[in-house]
Amino acid sequence: MSISSSEPAVSGSSLSGHLELRCENRADGVPFISHQSFRAPVHLSKSHVDHGHLVQSIVNPTAGFFDGDHLESDIHVAPGAKLVLSTPSASRVYRTRSGAAAVICQKFRVEKDGALEWIPEPFIPHAGARYVQRTTIDLHPAASLLFFDWIAPGRVAMGEIFAYQHLRWELDLTLGGTLIARERYDLRPDDASLEALRAKFPAAHYLSVYAAGEMAGNCPAEALDALNTEDAYLGHGPLAGGVHVIRALCRDSLAARHLLETLRPLLYSAAGLKPPALGRIFC
Repeated sequence: MSISSSEPAVSGSSLSGHLELRCENRADGVPFISHQSFRAPVHLSKSHVDHGHLVQSIVNPTAGFFDGDHLESDIHVAPGAKLVLSTPSASRVYRTRSGAAAVICQKFRVEKDGALEWIPEPFIPHAGARYVQRTTIDLHPAASLLFFDWIAPGRVAMGEIFAYQHLRWELDLTLGGTLIARERYDLRPDDASLEALRAKFPAAHYLSVYAAGEMAGNCPAEALDALNTEDAYLGHGPLAGGVHVIRALCRDSLAARHLLETLRPLLYSAAGLKPPALGRIFC
């Protein structure tokens, strides 16, 4: 790929970061971070405990991800601990200058009677961006999970709708060592890979949710079906091992935000739980 003379080549300033995080319970049953290690482009804000969950925000203090950036995350929830991870702002990946992609590899492990919620703000790919995300989730059969993903079509207000070069999205979810779900998306605006996203809404936001353990034990199927509107097209169904998956296309960011703010308390309520406060957009 040729590089425009108006855009500087990557000069060795790309970041190679990491995040290591382990959550376990103290003797009194209160969860805490027993191990943490991180390096830019990530930073951890102060955590808090709410409804028995440790709530931790992951911050990117830089403008976003650039070509050549690489981040390795390793998240471990010990037996009986409950952890909620969120991001306070959208994740952005910028136009590639070199042709290289930004690469994020994230691993989540949840042990017996542990619980993990992952609820990031939207991922926004800028025009010309290249990005690879690899996610591995390893659950004990008696663990619980609520895992959200939100992919925006781009900077819609700037006229950048599906204008990125390439998104590669990978996810493997195992339960007790058995593969339950495998996703592989290669999204490019110059082939047919975006037809499903564009079929319902021209600038669709995509939401994905995996629920397992107590978060999926009493799936509110009728309530989920009722979330289908003119602005949101939603489907859901069971997987092996009691895992439940939800997929939704939303007309725009407002519709996606409304659906997410409805889904989260709905799923917690169905499990007989109260959603921990994230300290930003949710109650």
